[in-house]
Amino acid sequence: MSRARILVVDDEPFNLDIVAEYLDEMDFDLVMVESGDAAWEALGERERDFDLVLLDRMMPGMDGIMLLRKIKADERLSSIPVIMQTAATSPEQVREGLAAGAFYYLTKPFEGEALQTIIRSALDDMRVRRELRASLNDHAKAMNCMIEGAFSIRTLEEARNLASFVALLGPQPETLAMGLSELLVNGIEHGNLGIDFAEKSRLREADRWEDEVAHRLALDENRNKSVRLKVWGDDTRWVFEIRDDGPGFDWRRFLDFDPERAFAPNGRGIALSRQLSFASLTYLPPGNQVVVTVPRPEKPA
Repeated sequence: MSRARILVVDDEPFNLDIVAEYLDEMDFDLVMVESGDAAWEALGERERDFDLVLLDRMMPGMDGIMLLRKIKADERLSSIPVIMQTAATSPEQVREGLAAGAFYYLTKPFEGEALQTIIRSALDDMRVRRELRASLNDHAKAMNCMIEGAFSIRTLEEARNLASFVALLGPQPETLAMGLSELLVNGIEHGNLGIDFAEKSRLREADRWEDEVAHRLALDENRNKSVRLKVWGDDTRWVFEIRDDGPGFDWRRFLDFDPERAFAPNGRGIALSRQLSFASLTYLPPGNQVVVTVPRPEKPA
């Protein structure tokens, strides 16, 4: 497996040195640049794509927000996760960055452990997206026969495989796969296994999240728990209903991006899915059932 290639953008050479020192033990391929213009030039090189961008917000010339908007507007670059490092942490400034496409935030000054945790989370998300994208092509023809369906899963791998399969029903399969995967995984980890936001943050920081999920799945009290997905449609839309065996949760505070969670390695999945993947997203009380819809693609003539 090739090393992850990370573009680090900061107009202060001292800050670039700090990042390089913090990441030295993680064996990344680091490309360091000191301006937004130099970063945009590096992103335009096609010899090898970047897996992640670590971006300073406050820079002369093309600042971090301007560069972020350019990245997200470019089809070839838009899926690259971007970590925004900044001292500008007011709610309005954080919302501006989230709206521009920053999915991760680091507050300056930051510790090396915090940087490593956020980077691991971002690269994990990138890996999952690439796996979903690759598996979409394997199922395309089978989905032409779909009228309705019912599925039951228990594990993270099953969640991602199922998401990539049924996402072929929608007009944008890759985006739909990401959204369905987020909701199915949430049903497993939070609904069935009781891993809440704070605990997942701690597990992410220790790089133990997936190990803990596997451990809890093997416990006697969880062996018979599952997440069920039902799919049906009409002439205009597809409906996906996801239900877990948990007690539910207060979903309302997770429907929108919360600036207070922008600096954590998790907690944005539902809001991101609602914004990018679905025409509608509705949780039903007590919070262990969610119904989402997407338009039905027009059949080719």
